[in-house]
Amino acid sequence: MKVAVFGATGFSGRAILLEALKQGHDVSILVRDASKIKIKDQKLRIVEGNVMDSQVVASILHHQDAVIQCLGVGGKGDGKPTTFISEANKIIVDEMEKQKVSRLIAMSNVGAGNSLSFQPWLFTNFILPYFMKWLKVIIDDKNRMEPTIMNSELEWTIVRCPNIIDKTPKGNVHPTLEGKGLKLTVTLGDMAEFIIHQLTDSTYLRQAPSVSN
Repeated sequence: MKVAVFGATGFSGRAILLEALKQGHDVSILVRDASKIKIKDQKLRIVEGNVMDSQVVASILHHQDAVIQCLGVGGKGDGKPTTFISEANKIIVDEMEKQKVSRLIAMSNVGAGNSLSFQPWLFTNFILPYFMKWLKVIIDDKNRMEPTIMNSELEWTIVRCPNIIDKTPKGNVHPTLEGKGLKLTVTLGDMAEFIIHQLTDSTYLRQAPSVSN
């Protein structure tokens, strides 16, 4: 499958890129600085450009079968309100619809949308707004991002992740739509494998599962 990945230089994005190549997909990535990509693979196409430029986004989408959007703000970001992910995502969605590239897998956070109700009251009303403001502004932007995807004509899946940890993969991911059994973490490798699996699995078509180990 020909897959375009947006956000491939990030913590999650690099793992997703490696997993996509491992599973034999032809991958095109859009990056601001190609020198940041040290991976050498015949199935990897690197395009330099800005995701906020609709013409650049349109060019990378030519002849693609699917898109993975795993954009971030660089770790925890700077703690200031941001609209980067939601604005970039809208450009991607608009260009996908124009070019009839239908399949979109987008990363989000547990705490976005109805998954906020999966969290303990103490976390949502005290810890998040007062002690994890950096995460709150990210979730706020994901709350702007998700409706754009859900209201689109695309065949989308939104994967909401808890804390992603760089530890040995456990070989299993527990997805939930209602929050039942949701844990606090998911390993980087397990998350990446689940994301790539969605390219060919319609189980969560037009749904937003929250995942954890």
